[in-house]
Amino acid sequence: MDLATILGLIGAVLIVVIVMIMDGGSPVELVTHPAAIILTAGGSMMAVFITTSLKHFLLVPKLIGMAFKDTHYNEEEAIETLARMADKARREGLLALEEESKKIKDPFLQKGIMLVVDGVDPAQVKAILETQIHHMQERHAANYGLFNAAGGFAPTFGIIGTVMGLISVLKELDNPSKLAMSIAAAFLATLWGLLSSNLIYLPLGGKLKTKDTHEAAYRKLLLEGILSLQAGENPRIVREKLYAFLPPSVAAKAAGAEKGKAQA
Repeated sequence: MDLATILGLIGAVLIVVIVMIMDGGSPVELVTHPAAIILTAGGSMMAVFITTSLKHFLLVPKLIGMAFKDTHYNEEEAIETLARMADKARREGLLALEEESKKIKDPFLQKGIMLVVDGVDPAQVKAILETQIHHMQERHAANYGLFNAAGGFAPTFGIIGTVMGLISVLKELDNPSKLAMSIAAAFLATLWGLLSSNLIYLPLGGKLKTKDTHEAAYRKLLLEGILSLQAGENPRIVREKLYAFLPPSVAAKAAGAEKGKAQA
């Protein structure tokens, strides 16, 4: 599980609850008028439904699960794998990588290595893999776009709920005992619209976008490694080139480890 997503959500909810209590209110007040929740949550999601297809909309539960799922890419292991394969290719030829490529679990890396083994022109290999990365990012953009759209619709539906509530308030002007409660219920819709947008929809969309950025960067690292391997570059150069994709602290640590191996 992605602890950042979980702890961030829990922390935000706690802050809202604490501030409500400090202001003399009660968290229970948030759910005393379910009509506000139905309008903001249901209305915003139905508006999103209009903007997309049924098949895409049904992915929402899966996308929420992905936001809470921890995705980790072991760049250092991938770099060492590519450097090792580059060394083998220089010594035994590219065809020697065919058996080793079948053991690779990453479909993108495996496909790239197989294209190299099959003797596909480097420019075509690059074009094929870049196209795959591009379309992956387009799919991801459509996915996190669902939550960004919901985050835009929710406050508006909150305002609609408030206007609808104020219409009811005007009908209670001759009944002061109910007036204060009706006004509070009216503004509760706006509160839910803002909360759902800034606490749920937009953060989930942002998390999915961050995951897309990380995956695209990882794929580009693999692409550079595949092309370097195909070009017959020295394994040490391949390693140095790929570690340039990582933070300096990680690259320096890896360089130190490699130096220690050489001295040993």
